[in-house]
Amino acid sequence: MNQDRRRRAALVTVSSCTLFLAACASNVPAPVISRAAPATVSTAKVPATENGAYTVRKGDTLYSIALDNGQDYKDIAAWNGIANPDIIFVGQQLRVRPPEDGASVAVVRPLSTGPVVETRLLAGNSELLKREPKAGKEPYSEQALAQAARRSEPAPQLVAVRQEPRPEVKTETRPEAKAEAKVDAAASEAAVADGISWKWPATGTVIGAFSEGTNKGIDIGGKPGDPVRAASDGKVVYSGSGLRGYGKLLIVKHNASYLSAYAHNRQVLVKEGQTVTMGQKIAEMGNTDSEQVKLHFEIRRQGKPVDPLKYLPQR
Repeated sequence: MNQDRRRRAALVTVSSCTLFLAACASNVPAPVISRAAPATVSTAKVPATENGAYTVRKGDTLYSIALDNGQDYKDIAAWNGIANPDIIFVGQQLRVRPPEDGASVAVVRPLSTGPVVETRLLAGNSELLKREPKAGKEPYSEQALAQAARRSEPAPQLVAVRQEPRPEVKTETRPEAKAEAKVDAAASEAAVADGISWKWPATGTVIGAFSEGTNKGIDIGGKPGDPVRAASDGKVVYSGSGLRGYGKLLIVKHNASYLSAYAHNRQVLVKEGQTVTMGQKIAEMGNTDSEQVKLHFEIRRQGKPVDPLKYLPQR
């Protein structure tokens, strides 16, 4: 009996401890988990500093840096000694403005001269003494005398010859040439802004308007293969697919301030370094890197996108 009582007492003690520990455990505060939103990385472009330097950021390419600063990527590569334009590094400092000390270097070539002739004024006389390079004396001979006589002969005189005037040749302009020189007035309508004549690069309707935050140009609808034309005279400074989101892209530089860009082309018809004229067919419309067939057209002033509708003529 005594043993049973001791067992029951022990069980009661263990149960009490268990209940006490459970109560203590229930008072422990629940762990707190931070649900703070992850930090976002800004993708806004950092402009070049006043001294024309730009720091390469993640996602940059030499082509995008050139477009954002209104330059030819080949020029930026040359200013920074970059042999391969596809290789740049995050944190790298790049010059994106022309060097101020780019003065031309004159190459001086030595002149080919004949024998040196010494001249000096004789005292009390105004005659000049001409002395040929010193040489050994020749012995007297008939041949030496004849050579000396030939050297003393006067130089031949130049005789002016009268030339009869050439008959004037009149060239007639063929009617066909005159017709070729005249361009359809409706097709040649252009607007002039900042000294540059601008023309629509495609005939389709505008399906996407310019927006500084979301669309750096305008989108023009059309069919595959529709002509894409140069909006103004200029030089092709880029042709390729190196800029993400642009597909097959052409960039034309018009002067020191203005570029135009033509994106999503199906086929490109001109090459880098080629000079193009306003209205010239430079590509065919397509949907490379785009969900639909369209021409994405940009005008950039000193690298900054501007609304093309403020430059193109009204339709």
